[in-house]
Amino acid sequence: MLKSHLAKSEEEALARAKEIGYPVVIKIVSPDIVHKVDVGGVKLDIEDARELQLQYRQILANVKAARPDAAIWGVLVQEFIRGGKETIIGLKHDPHFGPLLMFGLGGIYVEALRDVTFRMAPIRELGAYRMIQQIRSYKILEGFRGEPPADIDAIAECLERLSQLAMDFQEILELDINPLMVFEKGRGARVVDARILI
Repeated sequence: MLKSHLAKSEEEALARAKEIGYPVVIKIVSPDIVHKVDVGGVKLDIEDARELQLQYRQILANVKAARPDAAIWGVLVQEFIRGGKETIIGLKHDPHFGPLLMFGLGGIYVEALRDVTFRMAPIRELGAYRMIQQIRSYKILEGFRGEPPADIDAIAECLERLSQLAMDFQEILELDINPLMVFEKGRGARVVDARILI
């Protein structure tokens, strides 16, 4: 997980950013807003306190204009990372089949491309690797046109852990980690954003 803190005021956001260290990202936190980017609720690569103040105010104005009815719990202040490939992992509890795991390329394009694979939980190591290898865009993860290969072992480990979580906690109806940023082979993966429905 990336370092992150919920801030309920501008002053608290400034204090949390100083604690984490710049650059940071800020994101609106609301139970009524799932797609934060669509309402102008995300600001990336904030370099200093002055920029944070401006972007904090801008996010609140954007969200109030787009969704005046939304309950706003605050703003998430999170460390900013560069590089990596965006992937998505998730699970959904199907009433007939039980927990279904999902993997694909992530970020804002997951809904447009729909390049994902599914498996019923539980899975083991081989099942995790097969999930990864069966997306159409697997070549991007292998290293394409001179890019280094992504840390596929880290993705497989995350999928196995998600599978175990699904088996241990039947109360989880849905869980999306989008994006799971995957770095070069040997450098691991980091959760940037997650959503859980109980």
